[in-house]
Amino acid sequence: MDLSVKIGTLQLRNPVLTASGTFGYGTEYADFVDFSRLGGIVVKGTTLHPREGNPYPRMAETPSGMLNAVGLQNKGARYFIDHIYPAICHLPTKIIVNVSGSSIDDYVAVARMLDELEHIPAIELNISCPNVKQGGMAFGVTPYGASSVVRAVRNAYSKTLIVKLSPNVTDIVSIARAVEEEGADGVSLINTLLGMAIDAERRRPILSTVTGGLSGPAVKPVALRMVWQVAQAVSIPVIGMGGICSATDAVEFLLAGATAVEIGTANFVDPSVSEKVADGIADYMARHNMEHVSDITML
Repeated sequence: MDLSVKIGTLQLRNPVLTASGTFGYGTEYADFVDFSRLGGIVVKGTTLHPREGNPYPRMAETPSGMLNAVGLQNKGARYFIDHIYPAICHLPTKIIVNVSGSSIDDYVAVARMLDELEHIPAIELNISCPNVKQGGMAFGVTPYGASSVVRAVRNAYSKTLIVKLSPNVTDIVSIARAVEEEGADGVSLINTLLGMAIDAERRRPILSTVTGGLSGPAVKPVALRMVWQVAQAVSIPVIGMGGICSATDAVEFLLAGATAVEIGTANFVDPSVSEKVADGIADYMARHNMEHVSDITML
């Protein structure tokens, strides 16, 4: 059986990746995961300048999921290149860097820096970030905003460009089409849904930022629907994510039209879940007499 998939020029041994923000830089999971059994790792969000993140508390458990408002805490792109990259560049899997920014210039600068790294074959643009030059509106909530950042990064970046789409929009299909037109090699979806939790006894929000991003099994039906819609509307590969906790969950996303999947919140419950999902996809293919993982897709 052939589980390999291709996104742009990025060749993955299987369609299972770990989602940004849930797997650190990979090294944190070294005692639990055989990296050679994963398609790839999407490392945590990287910005041009260091970010302290939001004040605590910034995580809250919710029914069938969790809220987070970490705020893209990281030490910046230069620190990543000088200190993190040397430690992960030879891991036996593909390393993809999630790129975030507060302006188009920020995105472009980070993309150019990462383009020079031999063992980083792809980046994932997080366009759910607030555009400080447009009053804080996220880049990814309008086709124009999404197009603007993808066009600029595409002109500066030569490798595989994946764009991570926000579900907090009216029409995710129009945004997916817009980034495809500007040269994206693939789209990943969904990012977290905007949510809120309140402590009834203390009579105040649990998160310091009041609202945060909802992830986990609770978002899966929404994620599946959006992946299905986008996969029918674009010709570039779709990477599905949102509440994947098992091989069955992953297969459902592949059936809906995804080329690959990312596993996020489930990593906090079972650090080896990604390996189990990859094995489970292979088992599903064997039971259904499939030769290639693309045979799963029903679209």
